[in-house]
Parts: sequence; structure tokens; C-alpha cells
Amino acid sequence: MDLGVKMQGGEPVSTMKVSESEGRLEGLATAVTPNKSSSNSSCGGGNSSSGSSRGGSAKGWQYSDHMESVYGYLMKYTNLVTGWQYRFFVLNNEAGLLEYFVNEQSRNQKPRGTLQLAGAVISPSDEDSHTFTVNAASGEQYKLRDAKERQHWVSRLQICTQHHTEAIGKNNPPLKSRSFSLASSGNSPISQRRPSQNAISFFNVGHSKLQSVNKRTNLPPDHLVEVREMMSHAEGQQRDLIRGIECLPASGHLSSLDQDLLMLKATSMATMNCLNDCFHILQLQHASHQKGSLPSGTTIEWLEPKIPLSNHYKNGADQPFATEQSKPVAVPEEQCVAESGLLAREPEEINADDEVQDTCDNKEDDLGAVEEQRSVILHLLSQLKLGMDLTRVVLPTFILEKRSLLEMYADFMSHPDLFIAVSNGATAEDRMIRFVEYYLTSFHEGRKGAIAKKPYNPIIGETFHCSWRIPKRDVASSVISSSSTQAVTNHAPPSEEALSQVGSDCYTVRFVAEQVSHHPPVSGFYAECAEKKMCVNVHVWTKSKFLGMSIGVTMVGEGILSLLEHGEEYTFSLPCAYARSILTVPWVELGGKVSVNCAKTGYSASITFHTKPFYGGKLHRVTGEVKHNITNTVVCRVQGEWNSVLEFTYSNGETKCVDLTKLAVTKKRVRPLEKQDPFESRRLWRNVTDSLRESDIDKATEHKRTLEERQRTEERHRTETGTPWKTKYFIKEGDAWVYHKPLWKIIPTVQPAE
Repeated sequence: MDLGVKMQGGEPVSTMKVSESEGRLEGLATAVTPNKSSSNSSCGGGNSSSGSSRGGSAKGWQYSDHMESVYGYLMKYTNLVTGWQYRFFVLNNEAGLLEYFVNEQSRNQKPRGTLQLAGAVISPSDEDSHTFTVNAASGEQYKLRDAKERQHWVSRLQICTQHHTEAIGKNNPPLKSRSFSLASSGNSPISQRRPSQNAISFFNVGHSKLQSVNKRTNLPPDHLVEVREMMSHAEGQQRDLIRGIECLPASGHLSSLDQDLLMLKATSMATMNCLNDCFHILQLQHASHQKGSLPSGTTIEWLEPKIPLSNHYKNGADQPFATEQSKPVAVPEEQCVAESGLLAREPEEINADDEVQDTCDNKEDDLGAVEEQRSVILHLLSQLKLGMDLTRVVLPTFILEKRSLLEMYADFMSHPDLFIAVSNGATAEDRMIRFVEYYLTSFHEGRKGAIAKKPYNPIIGETFHCSWRIPKRDVASSVISSSSTQAVTNHAPPSEEALSQVGSDCYTVRFVAEQVSHHPPVSGFYAECAEKKMCVNVHVWTKSKFLGMSIGVTMVGEGILSLLEHGEEYTFSLPCAYARSILTVPWVELGGKVSVNCAKTGYSASITFHTKPFYGGKLHRVTGEVKHNITNTVVCRVQGEWNSVLEFTYSNGETKCVDLTKLAVTKKRVRPLEKQDPFESRRLWRNVTDSLRESDIDKATEHKRTLEERQRTEERHRTETGTPWKTKYFIKEGDAWVYHKPLWKIIPTVQPAE
């Protein structure tokens, strides 16, 4: 194999040459979909339409779960022609094929190569953000590389692969029944072996009913149960193998880092994943064959594991892999519903006088427990599949940070002075640049520390309230001060005593967030400054997927900033987030292209969060430009790191540097716990947070499980009674969630003279 570097679009992109005989390819593609612009980001979810309505949701192709055709040019290395050659690739969803042609013009001819996707495995590389492989069931492998649209290709390929793999089990006839001798059944290897001790539960027909069912229907014994036990036994052996390898010393004659042993670990895990896929197909065939065969009155019950996971895993990870379909804890249903009080929810006004400056320091420590929890993480990874939706997967407690996702959204507002300053812009150009500056400075404070930890998944109906008070003298005037070498560092945040002295000479920014949906998990949050007649409304659906050695979270949704004094609306999207190196020291990076649009003024901004390439490159890099669409003029460019230093270059040649590490953070104001409602974030998660602060993972896990089980019980109660969920502060309008009393419904929008 030869390593090479090619240039694409003026940017260096790492590539790897692989022989034609191995059937491998790697390329750079401009992935496009029918009737959609190829400039759309794979993660950003920007709204290309500058005139979207407030209630509508701008959705890019990355939000669609249905299969859609994907085509584009990839660079392919061939032995027939020296060097690299561009080939045109088409994902044929209907046939389940990945095809390539010499060029786009020859698309109507017979393809030069075809790869069957049924049973294939799509594997994004955990070493960079560009490479992924397509491993067909036949053994062929395509190795692809796409600097900009990898996630789009991976998502579409995974959806197509899953669809056609499941179709094998659904569409093919079940296996023919064979005759079974009940007398010899006791001689099978399974019957001679002790019952499985694997932790994975499975369904089984009640024993007392099964005998009568077999007599009446003459059905053979359910040998899938035996297959499941054999699979469980193999999984246990595979786990023992991995543990044995990891217990070896890091150096010496035989070490845990030996290349052959590492290959053995990877091969065994891939083999088990393949066997699980095959078993799933058998289950589909068996379900089709047995559908409707059980008589009325037959009972179905859970067969529980003989040995609980707590005997194998410690520190609160006794049930880290339970899903929402797991057996519920026996909690009285009436008690859950009565305690929650969620069936009668009315909005309430929060008294700002009850709020005090936040003194809670949720500084996140490093993941010191990662090494001792490695077996837990490895076991979790063995249960996951590439591209698997993690929405319903309960992750181990020790990776949680001590705040809810709703509070994390509030922390994005930690520079309220920059937020308010947007409205002070003298011109439309000035206001757009100010908003981009605020937007880019909001992410670094939203992330607590360099280690990637996961905030609490909000419970449906959970809310979070806070506010900020900013002295008016600290808000930037109507003219942006910039010089060729200006370095901007902000004032020190005002203390509670200073704010009391300033008195009414302050701006107040109010914030409210609510978890409006559980499946899918959707949050709505709203912030306003009534004195400046400005507000922002955002709804976010977090879609998390397993990507191998990393986890990707797509922020589906949009936000709208309304400047009522100017009659302007700014529509914006959010980037993707990635947790990398989840087996060692996890870290976070943002990726994807986002957009900001103002339909009234014709100004827009395009911002790209760059993920680190495999070779070289910088972490956390971001670039962007502000453009006047009417004149097609770029008025400002920005580059730098979203968690470090940003440099803004204006059309007149002047520059401004913003050092985010020195930018003042205004502490939010919250009510004391005793004044909060039971379903406000901090009070709701108080026991979990206290246990995490005390490093009592077992106790934190138990409190967390209680909250989640209560949520499931209430959801079952609503389903059984046909009671719809009623939100408290947000109303659904189209695909969007809008605050029930936004400023634009209270204060008339000013239409300034042109």
C-alpha cells in the first residue's frame, strides 16, 4: 500500500492507495441527493431557505430516516490505469447495491463494479473523521474517504444495509420443519449443559402452557432457545478471552498490545456481531412461521439471568446496558402518577426576585475511573452495532456530568452581554456580524472541561429556569470597535453586591427550557430581554449514534432570533457533536456546516466546524464568512478555534481577535432548591448530583433508575388511558416548538423606515 496526499477543493486531503484486486477504493466525494444542494452539511442542519416561517422547522437531508438515493464522484485507485481515477458512485437503495461508473455520463450503461449491501457492515474510522469502509458479506471491501460528506454517506449506506438485511428474513420462507424425537432430546449438548448464565434476558413460553400447546398444535420444540443459549455461551467465552488478553502485562514476551492478540480481539468481536445478525434473521423467520399459532390464554414471561451483572461489574454499572424495553421495576402505577402531578400542567410566572446568583460549581473532574471501568465499556460496545441509535440505551452512570441537558443549553447563554449587543448594531451588516460573534462564543462555556461527559437525559416535563443581569454600561455600544491587531478580552463579571448597587440600571435576560418530548427526545428553550425587545426560540432533537470508537450527536432543529426593534429574524442551525476516543480519554469536538439567515436584510452566514483530519490539522477549528446575498459580497470572515481564539477580518481589512479563555462569564441566577418545583432540573436530579459529588456511583445509579422508571410508568399509564401529554411552556407549531408567550406576541414588531 502506498500513502499519498491529493488536493481537493484547495484543501489537502489524506488518501490511501489500495490495490484493485482487493476490491478496495477510497475517495473524495461531493455527495448529493436528488433535488438537494450538495453544499448542505452532513451535520449542521441549516435552513437553506431564508424565508422560513417561525413555526416551521428547517430540515436538511441529514434529518431524514427514509432511504434516499446518493450519488457522487469518489477517487478510485486502479491497476489498469496508473494512479488515481475519479469514478461516479451510485447508492441504489431499491436494489441494495453500491455501483460505480467511469463517469456520470455513463450512468445509463452497465456499472463497472457492484457491491451487494445486504449483510454488509459500514464502519466509520475512529482514527479520523473522513474515512469509512463498506465490508460486503462476500468479503469484498470498499474503503472510502470523504472530507465533507462522510456522515451522509455512512447514514444512507447503513439505512440501506439494515433494510435489505432485514428483508432477507422477512421475505424468504421460513426453514422447513423437521421431525424431532422427544426421547432423544435429552442427549443434545444443550440439555447436558447447565442453564445459561448470560445476562441477556429472553422471552419464553410458560412451561405449564407449552406442553399443552405442543400436544394440540404438534409444534417442534423451540430450538431458537437452544441457539440463544449457545450464543450466550459463546458471548461469555468471548468476554473471557478479552478479559484474559487485557489482564496481560503491557510489556514482555506476551503483552496485551501484541498485534496478533489485538487482531484476535477485533475478529472475535466482529464474529459475534455477525452471528447476532444471523440470529436476528432466524428470529424474524421463526416469528413469521409461528405468527398466530399460540392459542388464547397462553402466558408469556421473562426468563431472568441466573447471575446478576452486579456480580461481574461494580461501581454502579450493574445494569449499564438496559434499554427502555427492559423489565420494569415494580412501582405502584397510581403512586407514580400521583407523585408526578404532570397530568395538570399550567404555565407559571417565575419571580425574578426569588433568584440569586448561582454559587453551584459543577466543575467536572477527569474520568479517573475509566481504566477500572474498561471492562464495562467493552461489554457495552460489544452490545452495540455501528450506526445504532443510542436514544434508548441507558449508559453507565460514571460517565455522567452533574447537570441536565436543559441546564447545558442555558450555559450556552453565559455571555448575555454579547447577546444583548446584537440589537445595538447600527446597520443590518453590523447586527449580523454581532450575532455570528455571539453564536461562536457560546459553545465553549456550554462544554464543562476538556473531558467528554454526558449530561442527564431530561425527563419529559422537566423544566429549567434562570436569568442573567448585566449592567447596561457593560453592553457594547452601537459601533463595533475593531483595529488591525485588537485583542478583545472582556470585563470581569459583576458580583451580586455590584448588581445591587447598580439597581435598575441593568438588563435582564430570562431563560426557560422544557423537555417537550421523550421519544424522540426534543427540548425547547427560550430566552428574552424585554428591555431590548429581543428574544430567541430554539427546539432541538438530539439524535445520538454509535460510530465505533466514538459517538455522534446530531442536533436536529433550528433557532430563531427576533429583533423586534428592527423587525428582523435570524434563523440558525446547530452543529453536530462527537465524543471521540471513548475507550481511553474521551474528548469532544464539533463538526458540520451551519447557517445563519436573515430574510429581511439579505445577509447570511455560513460557518463550518472542522473535525480533525487523520493526518495533521488542528483540533476545534472553525471557519466562516458573512455575506450580503443581494450583492454577493463577503463582508466578514472568521477563523480560529471555537474554544480558544477567534479572529474576525472585516471587508475594510481590519481584524479583531476574541480570546474565549479570557472572556468574562456571567453567572446565571437561579432560585434556591427549596423554591423550585419538583420537576425543575436541579431539584429533580438533586439526589443523583449529590451522589456523583460524593463519588457514590452505586447510589447515583439507583436514584437515576428510579427517575427513569417513573417516567416509563407514567408513559404506560398515558398510553393505556389514551391521555395525551400536555406541555407546560411550549406549543407545537408545525414541526417546531414555540414558547407560549414570546415577546413578538406581546410587543408589536417595529418596522423601521428604510
